[in-house]
Amino acid sequence: MMRHLCKESILIISLISFFLLQTIDVVAQPVPPANSNIAFLVTFGNQASKTYGDDDFSQVFFLSLPANEKDPFYIRVFDPDVSGEHDEIYSGADTKTKFSVYGGKGAWSTPDAQLTDPTGNYKAGTLLDSRTFDGLGKYDNAWYSFGPLDPKEGEFIKEFNGYVFKIVAEGIEGNDGNLYNYFFSRSPNTNIAIEGANAFGYEWTFRMPAEKNAVCHLYPYITDDVVSIQQFNFDWDDDGIIKIISYEKKGEWVEMSNEATWKNSTHQILPTERNSSLDIQFIRTKEKAKQNNNVCFSFKNQFGEYMRFYTIPIGGVQKFKYSLGLIDKMREGERFNSDKVFGK
Repeated sequence: MMRHLCKESILIISLISFFLLQTIDVVAQPVPPANSNIAFLVTFGNQASKTYGDDDFSQVFFLSLPANEKDPFYIRVFDPDVSGEHDEIYSGADTKTKFSVYGGKGAWSTPDAQLTDPTGNYKAGTLLDSRTFDGLGKYDNAWYSFGPLDPKEGEFIKEFNGYVFKIVAEGIEGNDGNLYNYFFSRSPNTNIAIEGANAFGYEWTFRMPAEKNAVCHLYPYITDDVVSIQQFNFDWDDDGIIKIISYEKKGEWVEMSNEATWKNSTHQILPTERNSSLDIQFIRTKEKAKQNNNVCFSFKNQFGEYMRFYTIPIGGVQKFKYSLGLIDKMREGERFNSDKVFGK
């Protein structure tokens, strides 16, 4: 069917898909977002084995609010304790997770805060609120809200034209896995999106769905000065494939890790792939998919700077750009490797 579509038809379909995606994203502010197909972030207690899929027992996210935002807001955490329905429990629920909210000068701009390891001054800024959750079950399958928070308590960043807050999740005791998610809300009791807000992290540790052929997505933003990227993945467990989708890449595979190991690979970025977001797809292909597959993922650019994965993709999500000259390019070996283009 696709071969009979004219260029104009393909363009119209692409534009419709783009605007539908933008409409969905603008009104959605969960972390992870619905279009990622990731249900939960994961942070283990600091006595856990790294074979469980968490490389450092810490996870950091940032929230940016528009400069003109004046109303108080809340950072809501779903299932922040480690006790039952969604969590990964080993030998009793004895794990504690600490969530801390930071604002003020240095919360984002401190260089250590923009790295992926919990070292140095990564907790820079003003501590606004903090709470430690245990395994007693009070917040099992329930929400806890930090706030109210004044938008002006964040760090003003000119690049974002707004105020930035940081939330740090740490596994400070035990060996269990805490599965949770966030929502940035106008209300302490329900999820009401904040117009114009966005969230991002430099490294995501998350739970893959258990179903075979499940596909999860992350959306790194590619700025106009990027010419190559280096991806890092931890503890993929040989669970399927990870590939990059863009205007120029129909499915470029990355190097994939096994249990408790890191793998990385470098990928070229073409001019047409800049100023928008790649689609990184994590695809389970095993007949018997691992039930508790947790994976870490991050990106660097050619300058060695970690790149942001936004919950609302900046510049839209790239889709492969079909062209009449694709087959000729493949035969010439220009840009494409046929196995990777067709996902073999």
